[in-house]
Amino acid sequence: MKGPTSSDIRLRLFENRWLELLTVISVRWFIAIWATVLPWLAYSAWGSAPLPAVIPLVGAGWLMFTVLEYTAHRFLFHWIPKSDWMAQVVFIIHGNHHMQPMDKLRSLMPPIISFPIGLAVASLMDIAFGWAAAWMLFGFVLGYVAYDLTHYASHQWAMRGWLGQKLKRHHMLHHFVSEEGNYAVTGLFWDRVFGTKVTIAKRAAEGKPTEEALEPAE
Repeated sequence: MKGPTSSDIRLRLFENRWLELLTVISVRWFIAIWATVLPWLAYSAWGSAPLPAVIPLVGAGWLMFTVLEYTAHRFLFHWIPKSDWMAQVVFIIHGNHHMQPMDKLRSLMPPIISFPIGLAVASLMDIAFGWAAAWMLFGFVLGYVAYDLTHYASHQWAMRGWLGQKLKRHHMLHHFVSEEGNYAVTGLFWDRVFGTKVTIAKRAAEGKPTEEALEPAE
């Protein structure tokens, strides 16, 4: 579904202006919040695990986030529910982003969503992994911050270099060629693993439209 592309146009999700304000966040506030949270998590985790285990635990947490990133985007964000009220919930969560993908204040997840999810993940990790949970949570949150900043950059910035262009192209193909694929934003390998990678050649072979519109223009 294609919609307006001007970042000056914003879809209103709630009539109540306070609820509406909770659905947006600027990149400056996002960086300020997580530049505070991440060092605090690292400080809290320090000494909870043997030093040689820190990097593997952080890596495991990051990997766990990429699984959530892929599965949530594929099965929740693009879920087509039967009930109207649930369809509205899905639209508020993600559908509005596809209607207006260039909105600078809705290219990042607001704290009203990310904080409760983070607390739930922290609780589950503590139950499941005990002493190892602290550094795994740090890796998980680090993965989330990298994901959201990559997502923001893909929509708002001209990304340079081989990796930047690869990440941006992968996500823009999801928006402007086929929403039924390229669900990962940072863990791109999951789209290969699960056969959901979108390519122009694959679309052409299937006889599907292959028009590209890689926004924003660089």
